[in-house]
Amino acid sequence: MVSNPVHGLPFLPGTSFKDLTKTAFHRSQTLGYRNGYAVVRRPTVGIGGDRLQVNQLSQADLDELASKIPILTYGQARQAPPAAFVPAHVAFDKKVFLESQGIELNPPEKMALDPYTELRKQPLRKYVTPTDFDQLKQFLTFDKQVLRFYAIWDDTDSMFGECRTYIIHYYLMDDTVEIREVHERNDGRDPFPLLMNRQRMPKVLVENAKNFPRCVLEISDKEVLEWYTAKDFIVGKPLTILGRTFFIYDCDPFTRQYYQEKFGISDLPRIDMSKKEPPPMKQELPPYNGFGLIEDSAQNCFALIPKAPPKDVIKMLMNENKVLRFLATLESPFPEDKGRRFVLSYFLATDMISIFEPPVRNSGIIGGKYLGRTKVVKPGSSVENPVYYGPSDFFIGAVIEVFGHRFVILDTDDYVLKYMESNAAQYSPEALLSIQNHIRKQEAPAPELDGQQAEEDPGVRDLEALIDTIQKQLKDRPCRDNIREAFQIYDKEASGYVDRETFFKICGSYQLPVDDSLIKELIRMCSHGEDKIDYYNFVRAFSN
Repeated sequence: MVSNPVHGLPFLPGTSFKDLTKTAFHRSQTLGYRNGYAVVRRPTVGIGGDRLQVNQLSQADLDELASKIPILTYGQARQAPPAAFVPAHVAFDKKVFLESQGIELNPPEKMALDPYTELRKQPLRKYVTPTDFDQLKQFLTFDKQVLRFYAIWDDTDSMFGECRTYIIHYYLMDDTVEIREVHERNDGRDPFPLLMNRQRMPKVLVENAKNFPRCVLEISDKEVLEWYTAKDFIVGKPLTILGRTFFIYDCDPFTRQYYQEKFGISDLPRIDMSKKEPPPMKQELPPYNGFGLIEDSAQNCFALIPKAPPKDVIKMLMNENKVLRFLATLESPFPEDKGRRFVLSYFLATDMISIFEPPVRNSGIIGGKYLGRTKVVKPGSSVENPVYYGPSDFFIGAVIEVFGHRFVILDTDDYVLKYMESNAAQYSPEALLSIQNHIRKQEAPAPELDGQQAEEDPGVRDLEALIDTIQKQLKDRPCRDNIREAFQIYDKEASGYVDRETFFKICGSYQLPVDDSLIKELIRMCSHGEDKIDYYNFVRAFSN
């Protein structure tokens, strides 16, 4: 509330009135900026724009007041700082104030003795240096002078022991010894720098200290009769330290010079400790267990991840799909095995052998695969150097022993005869003679068979006659020797048989007259079972 200036009433309760027509109550702005600085100025109007009730002095009044009251011009005068506070212990330091206060004291008395303080009092120590040895002189003379020796510790006599190298430092300043380990890259050991920390090493102990445990013995001059010194470290001599025998084999040039000046020892040659590498051990293969090929089993000993043994690729490419087939019988003491016939197939590309037994009706023996493709070792060959059967070992009359079973070769096909004639240098005279005898038997007229013998093999006689008839009928047509190779491609097991579907498919590709009555009869006679056909005898009718 503001007093009414018109009436001039004092600003007291009951004498002031509100202006009901006033609607503005804002205060005037007193803050401003000049040249970027905040400036405070005095308000010129009151709240709501009312006039301020202040005494407006003229300039003359202000000058008069300034001349009469210095405070208005110079401001409030500064007061003198109070006196500094001085504590009592400073004010009365080094001052005795009792007589001046009228206090009289007794004469001084002796101080009472403390038993503990008297007990701890000891006479002053006297340090007397012996006249024969001066440790200070040794320290000053040999400071930073170290003898370096190169030694080995041979622990090969113990289990998992080895020969390790060390560096022995002998400090001349205090006769201490330090043993450092020599680490090599990838030696498999933790990188500990020291085997033994720097210390004095006793050489001879007293009798009582020999049986005392070393782990708890605090060695002093009383327990040691003699310490290790520089003259105990000689190149070429062993040295036992902490139960380990070290052999010193070399030292540095400074050590050689010191020994020459101190002890007169000039001959300290380096000893060669390099071991000669033993001759390489011959790798011995474990004994053959009889499973698989020896070459395949040996690959497990050559590498962690075995690889297949190397193959003669050129030989495989040149002899691909070339198979030598032989008719053989089993040499057995059992009578039921005398009539059994087998087809031995030798694969020229891999030198492997497979044996197939053609099924025979009412024989009581199930035919089929007798031996899968594998290499067969000759009897009498060693396990370390096995000798396998080769193409020169197969001829008419030869005996082939396969895993304890003996097979006698009775006959062969025309392809084998041609192969043996073209590669006569690979065969022995006995094998070539068997070919000549076989050819002579084929060219000779068939002897007349008696009635009993004709009754025994009527099927064989009819088959041979039918093949001879077909050959005469087709003699004007070109020879088709590659028919056999076509059948061999589909006969993976070299059994001499293919299924009927494959058989007629190959015959159709070569345009063979399968609808001919003679050919149909030949197919019937070569059939074995419901789905197998013997192409071995079938192709004989189409080769000259």
